[in-house]
Amino acid sequence: MKKQLSQDQRQELLQTLKTRFEKNMDRHKGIEWAKVHAKLQENETKLWSLDDMEISGGEPDVVGYDKKTGEFIFYDCSAESPKGRRSICYDHEALESRKEHKPADSAINMAANMAIEILTGDEYRELQKLGKFDTKTSSWIKTPADIRKAGGALFCDWRYGHVFTYHNGAESYYAARGFRGALRV
Repeated sequence: MKKQLSQDQRQELLQTLKTRFEKNMDRHKGIEWAKVHAKLQENETKLWSLDDMEISGGEPDVVGYDKKTGEFIFYDCSAESPKGRRSICYDHEALESRKEHKPADSAINMAANMAIEILTGDEYRELQKLGKFDTKTSSWIKTPADIRKAGGALFCDWRYGHVFTYHNGAESYYAARGFRGALRV
């Protein structure tokens, strides 16, 4: 099924993205909105993903440009972990392992349904160079296979002027923990 936005939804999203882009020029020095806009107009599926990021509270914004692939890179830039993506465990396996008090979903499932990637630890650290994020919340990050195989998962936050990376059981979930996504367009 092809995911599409109505013309009104497209226009509203593009205006929101443009306004955020212009308000936060320090996040994307040397990148012109006209080029980002042209690229977005070419790709309906990516617009749908950005709309999902927006609806769930992520406040996506351009944070870079990959010269090798010609893609603009968007990250969730909300001050705190996106509100519509909190109280979730790490992945489907963790969700299924819970016998009671299951969360509604998992970070990996939600990211896949939105057609975005969960941030890696390196991406999370890059995001933190652009501002202070997750000062009251935390965000799951992509977890290496060996840690996940052992039952754990990683998350990060910003405290005391530093990025901290922690571990928890992948099946755990908290009201203040969600995930941040990345999308290449």
